[in-house]
Amino acid sequence: MERKKFKTEVTELLHLIIHSLYSHKEIFLRELISNASDALDKLKYLTLTDEALKTLSFTPKIDITFIDGDQKTLTVSDNGIGMDHDGLAEDLGTIARSGTRNFLNNLTEDQKKDSNLIGQFGVGFYSSFMVADKVEVISKRAGSDQAWKWSSDGKGSFTLEEAERESQGTTVLLYLNEEGAEYANRWTLERLVKRYSDHIAFPIFLAYDQDDYDDKGKKKGTTHKVEQINSAAALWRRSKSELKPEDYNEFYKSSTYDTDDPLYYIHTQAEGANNYTTLFFIPAKAPFDLYHADYKPGVKLYVKRVYITDDEKELLPTYLRFVRGVIDSEDLPLNVSREILQQNKFMTNIRNASVKKILGELKKVAEQNPDLYTKIVEQFNRPLKEGLYSDYGNKDTLVSLVRFKSSETDGYTSLAAYKERMKEDQKTIYYLAGGDEETIRRSPLLDGYKKKGLEVLLMTDDIDDIVVPSIGTFEELPLKAINKSGAVDDLDKDESKKKAKEGKSVLKKIKKALDKRVKDVVASTRLVDAPAVVVVDDNDPSVQMQQMLKAMGQADLPEITPILEINLDSPIVKKIDDSEDEDFISDMAQVLLDQALLNEGVMLKHPAEFVKRLNSLLSR
Repeated sequence: MERKKFKTEVTELLHLIIHSLYSHKEIFLRELISNASDALDKLKYLTLTDEALKTLSFTPKIDITFIDGDQKTLTVSDNGIGMDHDGLAEDLGTIARSGTRNFLNNLTEDQKKDSNLIGQFGVGFYSSFMVADKVEVISKRAGSDQAWKWSSDGKGSFTLEEAERESQGTTVLLYLNEEGAEYANRWTLERLVKRYSDHIAFPIFLAYDQDDYDDKGKKKGTTHKVEQINSAAALWRRSKSELKPEDYNEFYKSSTYDTDDPLYYIHTQAEGANNYTTLFFIPAKAPFDLYHADYKPGVKLYVKRVYITDDEKELLPTYLRFVRGVIDSEDLPLNVSREILQQNKFMTNIRNASVKKILGELKKVAEQNPDLYTKIVEQFNRPLKEGLYSDYGNKDTLVSLVRFKSSETDGYTSLAAYKERMKEDQKTIYYLAGGDEETIRRSPLLDGYKKKGLEVLLMTDDIDDIVVPSIGTFEELPLKAINKSGAVDDLDKDESKKKAKEGKSVLKKIKKALDKRVKDVVASTRLVDAPAVVVVDDNDPSVQMQQMLKAMGQADLPEITPILEINLDSPIVKKIDDSEDEDFISDMAQVLLDQALLNEGVMLKHPAEFVKRLNSLLSR
């Protein structure tokens, strides 16, 4: 028997792995199965390419057994490539090599630093010491006659000695500690394999003893059973031509626990500089936490069919957080814990390509199946709008995907459809944002546009005030908010000048009465029945946006005063114009402004004063 000490910093690294590196100790089983799968992959390749191994009888599999006795044990065994004496000594005894001192120093300071070591049989293997006091590895290299046994308690040294093993492969035996005792359990092991390794390409068998009972409930014996506990088939790795819609639907529901079929699925198998497979689903209903800051992402990451994480928000941009599915990479590097993804070119390329593919497919649906796309819009229009503000690289595609309500049509419409309906001499896309749809449709600002046959897009999402200005122009047509001062002159500049001159007297009276409550008082060319409406300066946020920002905690925002646009033909305005009673003029002007604010859904700061003025006017 040889006794050897771990080289260099292995003891330190072991301590770090056991106590700090993994967020969940159950990860050890994933690591052992992953190593076994790698060993099977390597041998499978060699039986095709190595003349000495082409005649080897090889039915790849992974076996798991456990003993739930005084000394609880867990065994993970494979019939893969195996290791010889030197392989065991090097791979399991010399983790810290080729610059690992620097790696370890960086990891101690910041455990999220990059590393590719997890892919090597060694670092992941040592997660076993989180749940075991002692680990034995018996391995026999394919093509070799001699097996070897490696043994360690993880405290600074290991032993190597000759051993017996009938066929090639590796057996890892864990003597479970108190932390690991729970894993000597059939149901726990089945659950973990289903969660982490269900789509490993090789069958995983679990051996266990089951007690048998007679009709009266008396134990009559024990039966030894061996069952396959993984599907051993990654659906996303299968050819699209052999899969049916029901296959995709069943996979979606089993992997997401959704009871509804998805609205749409996108299956991509990419080969070339980056080899990866993606399978994405658009759910029928928005996830309940879609607008929660701590939403749970819906995309799972696999590497060579090994589950890595379903809690990584960087796999897709935030605005696509409603997408469910799988990314499976052949060459994505991971850090040592497999818990945190490296920010690397592989992941960046996969992410960018996936975003373009998803958006491209949605665009195809919008063009070819409008009814289906309407269902998608009803659930996910708002997050897609978020992309307008956050994803400049895909802005053009997103502009074609987002939808809006309209003053002239039912349902949703696109900017392209709006443009097709525009009048020949129209040079602007008009929109009105702020508040719910019912409030917007009642806005007196719409009357003038309807009268002239001009369509106005109705922006009913709370973020429209933020994202729509970021569009700027659509096919050289500027987008203008009709509740901003910049749109006032668009209907008729000459009439606007005429109205301003005509109403000079009453405008002066109202402005003097309102003083600092308004930025300006202007004559309207757009109002038909309503006496007044509030708009804001082009560079100011709308009154609804101001309210939203304050509700989000930005109480220190500077006070932004609106512009009061008045209808000179209104009887109320004419009464103000005819009066010389300053108290009456003041009350009327204040009530005009407050009513205009209420019409926009704005809560008044001093409702009691509004009621008092209103009562005063009624008493007259």
